[in-house]
Amino acid sequence: MSAPSLEEDLEDARDGPAAVDGVGVPGIRRARAWLTRAAEPGSVGFWRWVDDVGPVTAVRALRAGTAPDGARALVGARAAEDTSLADLRRAERCGARLVLPEDDEWPALPLHSLTLAVVGRDGDVEQTDRTTALVPPVALWVRGTARLDEAVDRSVAVVGSRASTAYGEHVAGEFGHELGERGWTVVSGGAYGVDVAAHRGALAAGAPTVAVLACGVDRAYPAAHSTVFSRIVDSGGLLVSEWPPGAAPHRHRFLVRNRIIAGLTRGTVVVEAAARSGAQATARRAQRLGKAVLVVPGPVTSAMSVGCHDLLRDEDVGARLVSNAAQVVEAVGGLGIDLAEPPERPAKARDGLTDLARRVLDACPVRIGVSAERLAAVAGCDPLEAVRVLPGLEVGGLVQWTGTGWRLAPPPTRRRDG
Repeated sequence: MSAPSLEEDLEDARDGPAAVDGVGVPGIRRARAWLTRAAEPGSVGFWRWVDDVGPVTAVRALRAGTAPDGARALVGARAAEDTSLADLRRAERCGARLVLPEDDEWPALPLHSLTLAVVGRDGDVEQTDRTTALVPPVALWVRGTARLDEAVDRSVAVVGSRASTAYGEHVAGEFGHELGERGWTVVSGGAYGVDVAAHRGALAAGAPTVAVLACGVDRAYPAAHSTVFSRIVDSGGLLVSEWPPGAAPHRHRFLVRNRIIAGLTRGTVVVEAAARSGAQATARRAQRLGKAVLVVPGPVTSAMSVGCHDLLRDEDVGARLVSNAAQVVEAVGGLGIDLAEPPERPAKARDGLTDLARRVLDACPVRIGVSAERLAAVAGCDPLEAVRVLPGLEVGGLVQWTGTGWRLAPPPTRRRDG
């Protein structure tokens, strides 16, 4: 029996329910698969039109040439083509699937921020540059066995420069590992530098990680990371893309996909960023979506930290400085729950001293013992006051009685082994 045509599937879905038992019906799935191939994502007007009329009606109108001018211009010659069934089968062969807004596993809560960004107070917003516009995806191609909504429920984006320094890769790896150990999913773009270091850190912790790609989920780009992508899928993580299987990693698609990284997660951590960088752009998208923007500082002499410092100085971004994963979790986690422990400050014997005791201690010589009267003269106090605090300083191991006077206690000698 031959497979139903696109028109037959669309006809079956036209008057029926959009989903059955939490799964989008075949006609809806076929329509959204067609749209991911036909229209480049990022158009506010196109998304609003599809959302208004529904994917089935939108596809029928585009193929019939009756769609609005803006939608037809975006699709162009692709309107006459149909590889939707082949795309779905190609995805199935590599262990991928198309996740729809009609599916139960659709991450509706985190992606709702993108929907809010599209709708203004008057119900509409003007189209901006497609590569920077905040627009929800019409569907997401997902490779891996984990549910998409569960994978990104507690997730953080870790992004940074492709031309990263050893410092940046070390920090990204540490963050990925520590976030994974704390039960958080690391989301990044799978690129060279900071991205792949964060993925590898999460994998080393045995934790799932999500790579949002600018090409089909069946393609490894960069090719050098094919092993990493396989490990991500085999370790319970996901490869995610707006583009269908086989889609090429065109340059503009990297800029478009950054909004998905920012939208899926609770916050974005920028480890390293040059003055002009995709990581900095992702952070600004996160800020526009109301998500936390977290920045790792770097050396002021490093060109790869200029963007980080610019974000920290920009009051409109409201970026927060972080230096470890615990501080990241505190910023994006539950209020009053995921609190970072304060840094350890080693206690010193002088910490609990009174002002008088400090003055007497500072008056003590290093080698020769002197009387309490002499110490009192140097410390600017009464001799009886000096006599009262000296025994306490001796118990604390700070001063020593020589038999003829008081001096500073010598530091403890380190014991040598052997």
